[in-house]
Amino acid sequence: MLSQSSPNGTSGGRTEAAATRDLSTPRVVSVIVPLFVAFWLVLWLMGRGILSDSGFGVWAGAWTHDTSQWMVDPYTFSHVLHGIFFYWLLLPLSRSLGVRARFLTASLIEASWEILENSPFIIDRYRTATASLDYYGDSILNSTFDLTAAMVGFWLAWRCGWKWMLLFVVAVELLSLYFVRDNLTLNILMLFYPFEAIKQWQLR
Repeated sequence: MLSQSSPNGTSGGRTEAAATRDLSTPRVVSVIVPLFVAFWLVLWLMGRGILSDSGFGVWAGAWTHDTSQWMVDPYTFSHVLHGIFFYWLLLPLSRSLGVRARFLTASLIEASWEILENSPFIIDRYRTATASLDYYGDSILNSTFDLTAAMVGFWLAWRCGWKWMLLFVVAVELLSLYFVRDNLTLNILMLFYPFEAIKQWQLR
């Protein structure tokens, strides 16, 4: 038995095997299926389409009409980072909440953000304050994979050491900055405190 929280967040008095069972496939499916159904229903009631006008696609580059519309795009990696950060933020609760409860909490937070992100207020904010001039909200397809990416990020943070995850976070942020001229840090900054110089640099 573990007397303290293990590096991957196993709470005191619980074995690694018990923690692993918390995120076993049947248990996770029983949690995420109702979550996804409710998530899709809310987005549909908000008027979001399952697919974009351009139809189905797997990969869309940044700053295109299909960004945030097809399955994945460069911002999918930012959503993986969401899951990693949610895991870290919820780690202090590991003594009172098992990993499955924290996984569900992180997933609910990410789903709530995806819903908020598709609200008229946030859409208008992106269009006026950032370089996302053509942003009209996400398709349900894209939002689904964004939520899934956050779940993957949580799982990675749970299974891997924090040093590897920190290296992964830094690498994703730097590569996104170089290739896309945007990343999670800039996305948050431009949403809450936009800089015109950064916006013009991104538009070039």
